[in-house]
Amino acid sequence: MTLPSSSSDPDQPTDPVDLAAALVRCPSVTPEEGGALDLLTRHLAPAGFTCTRVDRNGTPNLYARWGSARPVFGFAGHTDVVPPGDLAAWSVAPFSGEVRAGLLWGRGSVDMKSGVAAFCAAAIDAAKSRPPGSIALLITGDEEGPATDGTCALLDWMAERGERLDACLVGEPTCPEQLGEMMKIGRRGSLSARIRAIGTQGHTAYPHRAANPLHPLVRFLDRVAAAELDRGSAHFDASTLAVTSIDTGNPAGNVVPGQAEARLNIRFGDLHSADTLTAWLAREADSAAAGSGVRIEIETSCSGEAFVTPPGPLSALVAASVRAETGLEPVLSTSGGTSDARFIRAHCPVVEFGLVGQHMHSIDERTPICDIRRLTKIYREILDRALRMAW
Repeated sequence: MTLPSSSSDPDQPTDPVDLAAALVRCPSVTPEEGGALDLLTRHLAPAGFTCTRVDRNGTPNLYARWGSARPVFGFAGHTDVVPPGDLAAWSVAPFSGEVRAGLLWGRGSVDMKSGVAAFCAAAIDAAKSRPPGSIALLITGDEEGPATDGTCALLDWMAERGERLDACLVGEPTCPEQLGEMMKIGRRGSLSARIRAIGTQGHTAYPHRAANPLHPLVRFLDRVAAAELDRGSAHFDASTLAVTSIDTGNPAGNVVPGQAEARLNIRFGDLHSADTLTAWLAREADSAAAGSGVRIEIETSCSGEAFVTPPGPLSALVAASVRAETGLEPVLSTSGGTSDARFIRAHCPVVEFGLVGQHMHSIDERTPICDIRRLTKIYREILDRALRMAW
């Protein structure tokens, strides 16, 4: 495969838009690397960054560091993208990296190759001034996938070698409509549950000879969907529960099914944990099934617990840098889905700040090139401030 932008001249500034476009041209659909990490290495290494591939179980990851002293400020992000979907529906080829009408088009232009390009360009520029401290870049290839061998692998590798960040910014898209209006200081937890109700199949004319699993299953789902989990907390909105599917696999109208299955997802704040919610679901299931002859089994999986980085030096530093470039005061939010910040939060203070996320994962994904340049300036300002702080 021929890779775009084969090298970087260390004497010339790195253009974040050119780099973002080159990254978009790398077809790095999870779990493929697509040339994206090789491309970044060719830009970072000539600028004095020590670049190390930390691949694990076929997942491509890159750790790049400039400097050896503290403080160590990190940026984290991913170059993998979701599939493009219906190619015929795109106005441009999804991996063209086309710049048109003041926009960068293509899969990953928002989530989050432009963010990666912006913090790499800012880091390369900062390194030229030989600031105090060190810059570390954690770039993974499986954030859009299982997220088991990406950022987790990088953090494990760092722990084995005594590498430590003092603070980190994840460059995910965070702004709803305008660059600068929101940063994420935490994320809600996400718990998914698969519920199986097991009864006894029979004829609908003789219901006393069967145990219909749907009746207690529906009672259970109605109870948990109507429950008020909480009313929110200082940094989180009220937790929510959504039933996402109900299925019996029963095509006959005169047959009581032997089993039924449902799925649900809970997005929760810091008043709960995956364990407490799992225990609550089990209690509600037992209550709904009592005396019915039906057994309800629940399997849960948690993609991340709720977490928050309380407002403090890191969020204040980012907010000041955003104000300096945009004049806006970013709202401190915990909204949205999960991100790899859920892993980094156990390592060091972490916040997220990046582009407007309006078109991420969509057909004709695109972002304004002026926002890419402004984001690079914000990240550069963050580095100027962060590397002179006593963390």
